[in-house]
Amino acid sequence: MYVVPESAIADLISPQDSFEAVESVFAAMARKDAYNFPVIREAIGHADALYGFKSGFDRAGLVLGLKAGGYWPGNADKGLTNHQSSVFLFDPDTGRPTAMVGGNLLTALRTAAASAVSIRYLAPKGAKVLGMIGAGHQSAFQMRAAAKQRDFEKVIGWNFHPEMLSRLEETAAELGLPYESVDLDRMGAEADVIVSITSSFDPILKDAQVKGGTHLACMGTDTKGKQEVEAALLARARVFTDEIAQSITIGEAQHAVADGSLAESDITEIGAVIAGMDPGRRSDDEITLFDGTGVGLQDLAVAAKAVELARERGIGQEIEV
Repeated sequence: MYVVPESAIADLISPQDSFEAVESVFAAMARKDAYNFPVIREAIGHADALYGFKSGFDRAGLVLGLKAGGYWPGNADKGLTNHQSSVFLFDPDTGRPTAMVGGNLLTALRTAAASAVSIRYLAPKGAKVLGMIGAGHQSAFQMRAAAKQRDFEKVIGWNFHPEMLSRLEETAAELGLPYESVDLDRMGAEADVIVSITSSFDPILKDAQVKGGTHLACMGTDTKGKQEVEAALLARARVFTDEIAQSITIGEAQHAVADGSLAESDITEIGAVIAGMDPGRRSDDEITLFDGTGVGLQDLAVAAKAVELARERGIGQEIEV
């Protein structure tokens, strides 16, 4: 088994590598060449932690495996990342373990890659203003990935805790873009693309606040009960997702489906757009929304790429199991 430690990931796999891996596996899902297994996610009754497994099989790429990990809210006080995960890959021909890969940075990269894929395929071509809702650790990855997809001229941001908005301003400066903190009315009125990356359990952005022609990438809702935008906004938008089964149960669409304003049949997997099976955005004034729930196949795709690069560069270690 080949071991690629967390410490090696930053110098090993780039955002572009991650983008290509996620784009490819989304298309494979749409062609039914890859599928995710049911997610396990539980509160373990210790350290306030959530722990679980995401797994799947990409028959086209011959990638089989799982990501194990979760969220430990007390880790920050210990100098550790709250989100902890590892990816395990297996030989689909024999079932033997082939690799173990540190999954913390990979999770951030694959999450940002998913929203970036949605922006490339669904955002208005002339998008100029990028809106960011949320200023946590993941927000910097999201902004950097989003900025590569359109010629944005400005970034605007909002966060529950205004003292954290400096992260957005600093990241925008790194990208050479002017930045302004705004209220949610201005966010919905001015942004052509809005990326939300929060852990909210109550809707932040309301339907009435969002103009036409906007693309939203809702990336924070991955658990039953979480919600970043008002359900009525999904009912007005064309809704896309990474996987429909997750979208309607633990994703942003769970609330609109539950209240009957959105049908499962109204949701399209982003892979269908990538694979040329769906046209995606149909007009400049249409609202599109990507419900990024985070699927196991994303993790496996970027981990497999990391292993490939590690072997090529002699990074990591082969161990007997």
